[in-house]
Amino acid sequence: MKKDRRFSWLVKNVLGFVLLVNLAFACSKKTKEDDKPIEPAVKYEVSSEIFPNTERGFAKTLNVQSGGAPLNLVQLKTLRNQNISLIVRVFYFNAYKDKPLDAAQLSLIQTDMASLRAAGLKVVMRFAYTDQIDGTDAPLAIVLQHMDQLKPVFEANKDVIAFVQSGFIGAWGEWHNSSNGLTTPENKKIVLEKLLSVLPKEIMVQVRTPVSKQEVFGTSTPISKTQGYSTENVARVGHHNDCFLSSTDDYGTYQNIAAEKQYISNEALYVPVGGETCPPLAGFSPNCVEGRTQMKLLKWTYINIDYYVPTINAWKASGCFEEFQRNLGYRFSMVSSSLPAEASGSLKMNLQIVNSGFAPLYNRKTTSLILKNKVTGAFYAAPLAYDIRECKPSATVTLDETVSLTGIPAGDYSLFLRVADQAQSLKDRSEYAVRFANTGTWITENGGMNDLKSSLKIN
Repeated sequence: MKKDRRFSWLVKNVLGFVLLVNLAFACSKKTKEDDKPIEPAVKYEVSSEIFPNTERGFAKTLNVQSGGAPLNLVQLKTLRNQNISLIVRVFYFNAYKDKPLDAAQLSLIQTDMASLRAAGLKVVMRFAYTDQIDGTDAPLAIVLQHMDQLKPVFEANKDVIAFVQSGFIGAWGEWHNSSNGLTTPENKKIVLEKLLSVLPKEIMVQVRTPVSKQEVFGTSTPISKTQGYSTENVARVGHHNDCFLSSTDDYGTYQNIAAEKQYISNEALYVPVGGETCPPLAGFSPNCVEGRTQMKLLKWTYINIDYYVPTINAWKASGCFEEFQRNLGYRFSMVSSSLPAEASGSLKMNLQIVNSGFAPLYNRKTTSLILKNKVTGAFYAAPLAYDIRECKPSATVTLDETVSLTGIPAGDYSLFLRVADQAQSLKDRSEYAVRFANTGTWITENGGMNDLKSSLKIN
């Protein structure tokens, strides 16, 4: 019996030893072939620097009457150097209330678009027939004719058009009065739907009051996530308020104030909100606290820097102007990243970003991981699936995806994140790339990129 027990003990220990050897060999083999070394996680420092970013911020409003002068390229470049990336251009067709637009007027618009492109700016466009409260606008037939004439202009310049305001009706194109009866719900619907039809599908329109949009589409329910960024007409209409922070109801902008502000707040996850202030009525203060509260609630992406001047100056004196300058629209920062030190075929990317701005980004961008060869200096782009418009205000998101390295040769690379304009004419220009608010990460080469402070060896 003792001999049997000794034999049994010996067999068990030999088998156990064999098993341990096999496991050790298997683990050793896996490490060599499958595990790639991971670079230490990189943490990024958030910057408070003020800089221009496309389609957001304080905007310069430049109006022009029929026969007026085109935009001045030197002035536009100066504005860009003053951290302004967006122009509101109101074209008054005061000489065309009873006739088609002529070649001179269409040439003026085209010249302006070319100058904006040369200066690295984008534009919010509006069209109107009078800048007087008791002035006259154009009949519906003329309005529709002018829109048809503008269609080729819109198509040719969709790269530099940020948004278009509904315009055309009444003084300043603000839809509150009309000498031709255009403020009826039926005519508003005709004008808005016609404008949407002549614009490229990717361009959004802003209406002057929330009730106007609700009347046109027959609903007070804000657009949903499934509708957001689609080509449905209702999903392409945002809001502009040209008497912001002026009274409790902003000079009649709101009727059911709390409900309509919440409606805009919900919609502004997907459609743009902006405008300008007005002289405040007695008893109302557009101070820093009120401005901050309303801009965050309504997700403001831009505001006129020229009006109302006393309100703008009060923000400067109170110390919140620069805060608003940073936070109007989106303001993305990189938080941290974890990237492999070596890869072949693909890599697993993990990057945390945060949006500390008042609003999301509204127009689609192309987001890519950029690899720069440390020896040759050649750049390679690996597209990311993530839609950066989904990074909403006050949200931190993680870009966690596998990135294909197909077509990128072996070598040592520096890594960058690039968020570029979709337009072929602008995709390689740093003025139209999205800069992240981090210290020491922005570089303008290769069309503007954000340095991930990481290296990669492709085997």
